[in-house]
Amino acid sequence: MRVGSELLQLAHSVGTRTIFVVGTGKDVGKTTALRAIYGAACKVFTTVGVASIGREGGATRDDAPAKPRLWLNSATMFVTARSLLPLSPACEIVSMSRLRSPAGALLYARVASSAYYELVGPPTASGMHEIVEALCGRNDAVVIDGAVDRVAALAGSSGAIVVACGAAAAATMQEAVEDVAALVERLRTPCFDSKAPAIHLEGALTAAEAASFMTAREERQIVVRDPTQIALNGRAASQAFARLRIRCRRPLRVVAATIASIGPQRSFEPQAFAQAVAAATGLPTFDVYAGARAA
Repeated sequence: MRVGSELLQLAHSVGTRTIFVVGTGKDVGKTTALRAIYGAACKVFTTVGVASIGREGGATRDDAPAKPRLWLNSATMFVTARSLLPLSPACEIVSMSRLRSPAGALLYARVASSAYYELVGPPTASGMHEIVEALCGRNDAVVIDGAVDRVAALAGSSGAIVVACGAAAAATMQEAVEDVAALVERLRTPCFDSKAPAIHLEGALTAAEAASFMTAREERQIVVRDPTQIALNGRAASQAFARLRIRCRRPLRVVAATIASIGPQRSFEPQAFAQAVAAATGLPTFDVYAGARAA
């Protein structure tokens, strides 16, 4: 099966051509999922835009850790730092951005000759919103390389979200399943009921606040602006969602999960892992390496 095409269709089914790929940690197949979606988009659309949320590492190229480069096809529009543009082949600089990254000033470029390129984006959520809006205005489809520690960049987005998880980010399969289930539950926080009693929070819902609400056995809706304002992870998130009516004003759209069953230090049985993730999240779940969907 063509996993990229299926993920693209799931995004289309919710009325968007913008897809964010986020992961539960490093080396969980996020880049592989992104490549699959990007490849499928290039076969369907005339112009495709790609970008990355931030960049790990320091302020210069030399002190930043290695990040997978992407093979980009001609006519693809991308965002990166000027210092990271390859000397060859040539690409067209479409425009300079007012935004900066740890690697320097950002720009929009269009691929003239297919090659590997390194993507880097702005470190702030507002900057990422600007990048996505600009790419959407110039391209038929946009694919964003996300990061779980920068979910604030998803705030207010109408794009589809694909969540990647894998053996590299957890000690056991059960832990990996619990982590992705907690993240998905957080990102899929439902919209609040305007007719039901509610406590509206102006800022984030923290672990301390959630514990206080649980101790008080609060039954009203706990409403945040959007799922990125829920500062809970793992088991703490699962417990809070089980005992509180956590809601939001601007829901996000998570459409699928992907798995990477092999990590540097451990591996999980692929089919069992995929089925467990599908059961725990309620999402269509794909093994991007085997090209299979969980039954």
